[in-house]
Amino acid sequence: MAGDRVERRLAAVLAADVAGYSRLMGADEEGTLSRLKAIRKELVDLTITEHRGRIVKTTGDGMLVEFASAVDAVRGAVEVQRGMNERNATASPDQRIEFRIGIHVGDIIFDDNDIFGDGVNVAARLEAIAEPGGVCMSNDAYRQVRGKVEIVCDDMGLQHLKNIAEPMQAWRIRLLGQTASAVRSGIASERQPLPLPDKPSIAVLPFQNMSGDPEQEYFADGMVEDIVTALSRFKSLFVIARNSSFTYKGKPVDIKQVGRELGVRYVLEGSVRRAGNRVRITAQLIDAPGGAHVWADRFEGTPDDVFALQDEVTEKVAAAIAPRVERAELSRAMRRSSDNTDAYECYWKGLSCVGYDLNRALELFTQASNLDPEFASAYGMAMFCLANRTGFGLTRDIAKDRSEVSRLRQIVARIGNDDGVALAQAGWAVAHILRDLPGGKELIERAVELNPNVAAAWGCLGWINIWMGHPAVAKQHLLRSQRLDPNPFFNSTSGGLAHACFFLGQFGEALAHAEHVLHRNPDAHPVLRIGAASAAFAERADVARRLGIHLLEVDPAFSVSRLKDYTGPYQRAELLEKYQEGLRRAGVRETSAGIERS
Repeated sequence: MAGDRVERRLAAVLAADVAGYSRLMGADEEGTLSRLKAIRKELVDLTITEHRGRIVKTTGDGMLVEFASAVDAVRGAVEVQRGMNERNATASPDQRIEFRIGIHVGDIIFDDNDIFGDGVNVAARLEAIAEPGGVCMSNDAYRQVRGKVEIVCDDMGLQHLKNIAEPMQAWRIRLLGQTASAVRSGIASERQPLPLPDKPSIAVLPFQNMSGDPEQEYFADGMVEDIVTALSRFKSLFVIARNSSFTYKGKPVDIKQVGRELGVRYVLEGSVRRAGNRVRITAQLIDAPGGAHVWADRFEGTPDDVFALQDEVTEKVAAAIAPRVERAELSRAMRRSSDNTDAYECYWKGLSCVGYDLNRALELFTQASNLDPEFASAYGMAMFCLANRTGFGLTRDIAKDRSEVSRLRQIVARIGNDDGVALAQAGWAVAHILRDLPGGKELIERAVELNPNVAAAWGCLGWINIWMGHPAVAKQHLLRSQRLDPNPFFNSTSGGLAHACFFLGQFGEALAHAEHVLHRNPDAHPVLRIGAASAAFAERADVARRLGIHLLEVDPAFSVSRLKDYTGPYQRAELLEKYQEGLRRAGVRETSAGIERS
């Protein structure tokens, strides 16, 4: 009735279900039901009661529980999962029962002993992204329990939860025996599927090295890199960046799962065997949603034929998933920066170093360009290394690096006008190091026009728009980069999103993006800076001070007045001033290096 009053209250909501319930029931229906009843009676119900929870309702494989306190909800969830770990340790694999648990604190509607509303829906969605045996909670729940429950949590970053309008920051409780890397891989395997693009989409997984020689690993990786690069030149395709594809390297993969996680229709996998004077490539193209093979083939030749073999694989893939590819598009895709296999080997090795050793990567890219002076991509990646050494505070001589970037810019302008990678990375360095935003933007826009699948180009364009004072445009470009590269090894996109959100006044979201990077790379200089400033404006004083102190530990010479020496060339003074004010609030001193610790 219209006059009835709806009862609302704030509560901690716990949602749980059994992972793989249908499989367990299919294998042993009566045994599964019997074990579930025993677990409920001996562990779950008792634990919930001890922690002052109320079981609202149960289903065949799950339950919904209400707690008055987030602390009680988390303690109860952890106790249940630890109890299940003990039970499963002595159970046979086909008899193990594992719960997924999600916890959220929010407003709920109470009606006829049942509960409804967003508070319930969010808990259910968090349960869906928890790994078997794990507990996932919202940022609202995390804030309630931080420092009150003896647990270790890992930041899952912003999660796009099904039927929830805005992305939400989520946290994963690290239970006994879990490591940070295990948690990250678990998060990756359970996150929500990405929607398919409106054009044929593909991810190329790392090819297996069948040579028995670890030294040939880079050769197999380089093979994939070149196929990805060629496919990405097709404007009619949507191609996932190499960085994301390579997060599956060395792991057993479920093709359907890869398709869901990367948001693609097709997945290409294969192997490379290089022995003596022979090279053999096997490849198979799979329709990920259905798991059906589109085609499989084998390609053989000598090391001198390797580029022709790559082109043959690329052409067959393109023809299979985009049959109306025009000849001009095919010709452009087969064009490469170098036909020198030795130069390409150095380039491939350099790419493998980018994520952890910029100086070594720079040496290898320089060596590649020395072997082939017309190798535009090698010059572009060298410029990338020079630019990021400055941004991360790793350079010993900024003036020398700036002079080298200026020299390489002239080379790329002469030989790289049709190379998207060279243009994108050159544009980034020109903007960041030479402070020439219009010149850098022009190069990157040319790269995007040539190759709309280069995630790095969209990321660089986002950064330039941040510096030019257009954070809303920057955020859109960075999100596009993130969609092309959902699992970046080098987290410049998340760092860029942190900056864009900061300047848009979205401080909580900015901090979430920063912390997502810092969990992987805790010493990332640009992200420590923006993370500290964001935390300060978000009134997270403890986090701001912690990040500010660690920033000093990473770079004892840093101070607020030196910020402009590290960042790109902000064209709007008020943006840089806001950034500096955030650092001041975080406790970073104005001129002398140090952190106020009082």
